Amino acid sequence: MCSDLLEYSSSILNSYHRRSIYRDFFTNSINVLKKGPGVNMGSLKNREKAVIVDALKNRYSLPSLLKELHLPKSSYHYQEDIIRKADKYTRIRRRIVEIFRENKSRYGYRRIHGMLQRENVILSEKVIRRIMKEEHLTITFKKRIRYNSYKGEKSPSVPDIIQRDFHADKPNEKWLTDITEFSIPAGKVYLSPIVDCFDGMLPAWTIGKSPDAVLVNSMLDKAISTLSANEHPLIHSDRGCHYRWPGWIERIKAAGLTRSMSKKGCSPDNSACEGLFGRLKNELFYNRDWNGISINDFILILNDYLLFGTMRDESKYHSEI
Repeated sequence: MCSDLLEYSSSILNSYHRRSIYRDFFTNSINVLKKGPGVNMGSLKNREKAVIVDALKNRYSLPSLLKELHLPKSSYHYQEDIIRKADKYTRIRRRIVEIFRENKSRYGYRRIHGMLQRENVILSEKVIRRIMKEEHLTITFKKRIRYNSYKGEKSPSVPDIIQRDFHADKPNEKWLTDITEFSIPAGKVYLSPIVDCFDGMLPAWTIGKSPDAVLVNSMLDKAISTLSANEHPLIHSDRGCHYRWPGWIERIKAAGLTRSMSKKGCSPDNSACEGLFGRLKNELFYNRDWNGISINDFILILNDYLLFGTMRDESKYHSEI
């Protein structure tokens, strides 16, 4: 009878012990692993189980934790070695966070990869992306209504010569252009650039308060002025009205350029230019409050950004204010 009582007492203690472990397991799943309250223990990976064991091993014996989590001791020590090796990124992790914060939380992993390369830090984009995910470094995205310059078939269209082949072997071989709109509380601002397919740089751009012929034609004049006598790039655009007006066509012919146009309503046909606008707005525009900023001040801020990241020669900058 005494042995039965001891066995019963032991079972009660074991049951209480197991409930206590399970309670702490679910608590740490939420606090440490950021899992939901309904997490299934069997769905956890060995690395996640090892993290839970590390969080609880000061309260419970290691064998009991490994038993309840169905984690072999060899697997636990293997995961511990991996976790310790991950500490080799501690310094770089801090630098990635610093770069992200210094640039107002607008740099993605590719831009941070480029910044680290300038500092002679060799690290794969995959590792940077993983570290940013672990540090919860995310860029704020906002959907905006895209400006559309299409006003109907005002002149005969030209073929899509570029056919989404945005590769260029030398500067001033293939140019892309488009207009994008920035809407701030003070009003609307429009950017009209030329993008060189060779390196993604901007030979020239204009910034103005109205998406009119002056904006695009003056931009084209300045871009053409950067060409040497033997350079006659292909210039690709969408079917916007600005690129079908006589002034634009006359300038193209006089400079010996070749026109190419996207299909109607097909933004991937000019995706390299669209990509520039997307990156620009994600890094500069979407994650800021523009209340109290005048149109002229915004134009200066936009210009500074373009000079910093996309200009070959600062002396070639032109804007309409």
